[in-house]
Amino acid sequence: MSTHARPLAEWLAAASDADLADLFAARRVRPDAGWQDFFDAAEGLLDQGSLARILPTLSSAEATALHRAVEADAAVPASPERTALERIALLRPDGIPHPPVATAVSDREPPEHAEATSPTASTETQEAHAAERAFTTVSALADLLLLARDKPFALLTGGGVSASEKRLLGEAGVASDSIDDFIAIAASAGLVHADERRLRITARAEDWLRSSVAARWSELVTGFRASLPRGIRQGDGGWIAPSAWAHAHPWDPAGAERAEALRRRARLLGLLADEGTEPTWTGPLRRGEGVDPEPLTRLLPTEVDRIFLQNDLSAISPGPLAPALDVRLRTIASRESAAQASTYRFSPESVARALVAGETEESMVDFLETLSLTGIPQPLRYLVAQTAQRHGLVQVSTDPETGRTRIESSDPHLIDAMSVDQTLRPLALSKHVASLTTRVGRETVYWALADARYPATLVDEDGSVITGERTPVAETGVPEAVDHGPLIAALRAHQGPDADAAWLDRELDAAVRARALLRVTVGMPDGSTRDLVLEATGLSGGRLRGRDRTADVERTLPVSSIRAASVIAQ
Repeated sequence: MSTHARPLAEWLAAASDADLADLFAARRVRPDAGWQDFFDAAEGLLDQGSLARILPTLSSAEATALHRAVEADAAVPASPERTALERIALLRPDGIPHPPVATAVSDREPPEHAEATSPTASTETQEAHAAERAFTTVSALADLLLLARDKPFALLTGGGVSASEKRLLGEAGVASDSIDDFIAIAASAGLVHADERRLRITARAEDWLRSSVAARWSELVTGFRASLPRGIRQGDGGWIAPSAWAHAHPWDPAGAERAEALRRRARLLGLLADEGTEPTWTGPLRRGEGVDPEPLTRLLPTEVDRIFLQNDLSAISPGPLAPALDVRLRTIASRESAAQASTYRFSPESVARALVAGETEESMVDFLETLSLTGIPQPLRYLVAQTAQRHGLVQVSTDPETGRTRIESSDPHLIDAMSVDQTLRPLALSKHVASLTTRVGRETVYWALADARYPATLVDEDGSVITGERTPVAETGVPEAVDHGPLIAALRAHQGPDADAAWLDRELDAAVRARALLRVTVGMPDGSTRDLVLEATGLSGGRLRGRDRTADVERTLPVSSIRAASVIAQ
C-alpha cells in the first residue's frame, strides 16, 4: 500500500458526491470498478496506467503549469489551471503534485507552445468559396443521411466506414475522400449513432433533413463547436485560434493529427476559408456567441419550390430545391445529378419505393401537381397509376395457426415465379395450396421480395396494410452519461469515522500479504511507546502476528496498541 495514496483518499472522502462524479467522469473510471473504499480509489487514480490516460487530455496551460511545478518541486500557483488540476486529482489541496503524478510528469517532455495569432479576415472571394464549400457539405451530408436511412452503413471494429462502403457512397455521389469527416460532423450534431457496428440515423436527423439550409448549417456548426476537445474550447464557449490547435494537448501523441482533422472539418463547414482566413460568420462562433447564418446564406443560391416535369419521366429543379421538398421528391424519384440545378428520374422501382414508404397514388399525384411548373405529363401519370395498381399483388403475412410467414397473390404466375427465383433461395420457400410459406420472419421476407422487385405488401392478421420501415431510426445520437452513483454509494458505505485506524489496518494487511519487514510503534500500559521490527506473518481478530527480528521470537500485538507502522526497505 503506497503511503502517497492516503492524502488523496482523505480528500476523496471529504469531497461531495457531485465532485466525485465529475472526477470519476473526467478520469474515465468504470462504474463497476472493483474499489472497496476510498483508499482503493486513491490508489487506482494514482496508478501509472490511470495517469497515462489523463495526462494527454490536459490543455497546454494545464500541462505547462504541472510540468513547471514538478521541475521546481513546488506548488502550482493559484490559477484556473490549479483549480482544474485539483479537480481531477492530480494535485493535493496545497497545490503540490502527488508523488506518483510527479513521477509520471518527469518522464515527459516540456510542453511545446505555438504562438496563437489572431485569424486574418477573409476577402470577399475567400468568403464566397467558403460559403460554397459549406453548402456542398450540407448537401453531401443530406445525401449521406438519406442513404443511411435506407441502409445503415457497416462499421469496422475501430468505428470507421469500410472501404467497400466508401466506394458505394462515392458511386452515389458522396465525396469518398471526405466521408469520415462528414460522419464525424454528423455525429457531433447528433444526427447519426453507432448501433451494433451499424451507423444509423437518429430521429433528430429526420427533422434536420426537412430543415432549411440555414437551420441545417447552424445545427452542424453548433454541434461541431460543442464537440471540440477541452484544450481547444475556451471558458466563454468559443475556441482558441486555429493556429494553436496542434499544441492544444501537448502530451497527446495523436493531438496534432486530431487538430488537423478538426481544421479540415472546420474548412468543410465554411468556418475556415482559403489560406486559413476567417469568414465574417465565424468570428461570433469563435468568441462563444450565438450562431448567425445570415452572412453565409446571403452568398448561397436562392432555394426554389417548383420543378419542371418532363415527358421522359425526368424532373429538373431550376435551383436548389427546398430541403423538405427534395427529401419527399427523392422518395418518389431517384436523383441523377446534384448541382444548383438538379435532375431527378422516375421509374417503376422509385415509385414502388414510395408506395412501400406509405405514399399512395393520390398523395403522389397531389404532391407532384403542387410542385410542378408544367403540370404532370401523361407518361408520368401512367407510371404512377400502373405501379400503384400492381402494388400489393403479393401479400406477406403471418399464419395465425402455424406462426409461419405466408406469401399470397391473386396472380398465380407470381407465386410460381417466386417459388423458383434463385435470389429467394435463402428464404427456403415451400408451396402450401396456392401460397408460399417459410419459417423466416415476415419483415425479412417482405424486404427480400421488395429487393427482388416483386409488388409486395406487408399485411397484419386482419389484412390491413402495414407501412414498411426497414431501418428504424436510432433512439439517440448522444451517448448516455455514465452513472457513478452506485460506485460512490459503495465507497461511502465503507467510509468509517476513524480514518487513522482504517489506514493502519490497510497498511498492516498489505504488509502481511507482502511478508514485509515493519517498524511498529507500540503504546505501553504506562503511556510510553516502544519500537519493534517485525516480519509480518498474520493479521486476524484485531491482532498482528510477526517475528521480532531483534529478539528472534514470535509476537502477537493488539492492533489497538499500535500507534504507527512503516515498511522497512530490504
